[in-house]
Amino acid sequence: MRRREFIALIGGAAAWPLAASAQQPAIPVVGWLNSGGPAGNSLFMSLASAFRAGLKDAGYVEGQNVAVDFRWGEGQYSQLPTLAAELVAKRVDVIMAGGPPAALAAKAATQTIPIIFTSGDDPIRLGLVASLSRPGGNVTGIDEFADEIEAKRLGLLREVVQGATTIAVLLNPKAASFDAQSKDVREAASAGGFKVIVLAAASAKEIDDVFTTLAQAHPAALLIGGDPFLNGAHKQLIALAAHQSIPTMYGAREAPADGGLMSYGISFQDAYRQAAAYVARVLKGEKPSDLPVIRPTKFDLVINLATAKQLGITVSSGLLSIADDVIE
Repeated sequence: MRRREFIALIGGAAAWPLAASAQQPAIPVVGWLNSGGPAGNSLFMSLASAFRAGLKDAGYVEGQNVAVDFRWGEGQYSQLPTLAAELVAKRVDVIMAGGPPAALAAKAATQTIPIIFTSGDDPIRLGLVASLSRPGGNVTGIDEFADEIEAKRLGLLREVVQGATTIAVLLNPKAASFDAQSKDVREAASAGGFKVIVLAAASAKEIDDVFTTLAQAHPAALLIGGDPFLNGAHKQLIALAAHQSIPTMYGAREAPADGGLMSYGISFQDAYRQAAAYVARVLKGEKPSDLPVIRPTKFDLVINLATAKQLGITVSSGLLSIADDVIE
């Protein structure tokens, strides 16, 4: 073999791995758009972990055969359209939108990239899907039902604080469900023969201001409405409620686990695992329009008896018997 031919052969062989590498398809990218934020917040980090676990169950491991591009709204809902636009510009394969504000921002940003949402508000009323069984378009997901059970949560709280004539309700005025939640709790109060004081907060400073108002109003109890920002602010809310000795119902079970009195709702971690399963199905070729919106069938009541004792509250045996978790 001539020297020139040998060099050409070796040079061509050296290029084989590069050519093979260039032909490998890029791994799919999931755009994560969440209404809350991870900065020191165990709740939202647990949701990300649950989502990764759901992907792994479906055969996708982050960093190996799927990538996740994270965008966090950190409770600032006005930033979500910009974050959604960034993901669309990156041409991610699917968007995982956590919370109604993120879902609405994602849908406004694209009509072609598949979107899987978790939403505590009615996805039909929000305009995310045409129907639960036949979502249509590029959007489907998990209806967490969190914003639609305020009347039930209010009733459970009043059962703990028996004889309460006035209960305060804290809602996020920037949430799309604010008006519906306000209507639900007012109607429930009217039917139950007691009064509600509806208060609003969309920032840590506004939460502090709310508790200044509560110190003057002296309600018998407080209901924290279902909302990503308020769920994420549960440690601040727990501290302020404890300082004023206000029995409080929260939206996420992390609150009673961290010292709050009680919570009622679904497992958000389960919802994110279910959402991950839908993301995996879309990555494998299914269309969001063919995947019906999933609604929860189980709601957990969690009661912290140690906190009840500190507040001087005796929780009835009947209520304890139906609680899914009692923290001693």
